[in-house]
Amino acid sequence: MRIGLLSDSHGAVSRTADAVSLLLDQGAELLLHLGDVESEEVMDELIGHPVRLVLGNCDWNVKRLTSYAQFAGLTVDHPCGDLMIDDKRIVYTHGHIDRLMFEALDAEVDYLIHGHSHEVRDEHIGSTRVLNPGALYRASRYTVAVLDPLADNFQVFEVPQPPK
Repeated sequence: MRIGLLSDSHGAVSRTADAVSLLLDQGAELLLHLGDVESEEVMDELIGHPVRLVLGNCDWNVKRLTSYAQFAGLTVDHPCGDLMIDDKRIVYTHGHIDRLMFEALDAEVDYLIHGHSHEVRDEHIGSTRVLNPGALYRASRYTVAVLDPLADNFQVFEVPQPPK
């Protein structure tokens, strides 16, 4: 299964729409939004696709955003999700709660996926591969990623920007 990863939309609706299209074009079968959506309009761009999401430190109204997401048919795993895909354990969170990050590393999950830093990350800590797709806001380049756990393949894609 190819998993599309996006994070830190911070209310950027059209960029999120472009990111979703790019991920689907790359064969993503599941989308994980790693937090800081900040608006219902961003969530609207996720409707109609298999999506799971967590909320971030800038998603201050957790109850309202969770209610809206659930109403829209999106799965909210806040503050942390835990999936088995292709016999790999994948934990995902926004990244601003250190305890959740350390718990995943202590459990030696296969993948720990997070956002928050607005920077692409691909490193091993012990037996865990720690990934961050980058950000769709406040970044030198806007990026998303696709993870294929079966092949252990992580690809980062730049979201094209419209000409100014």
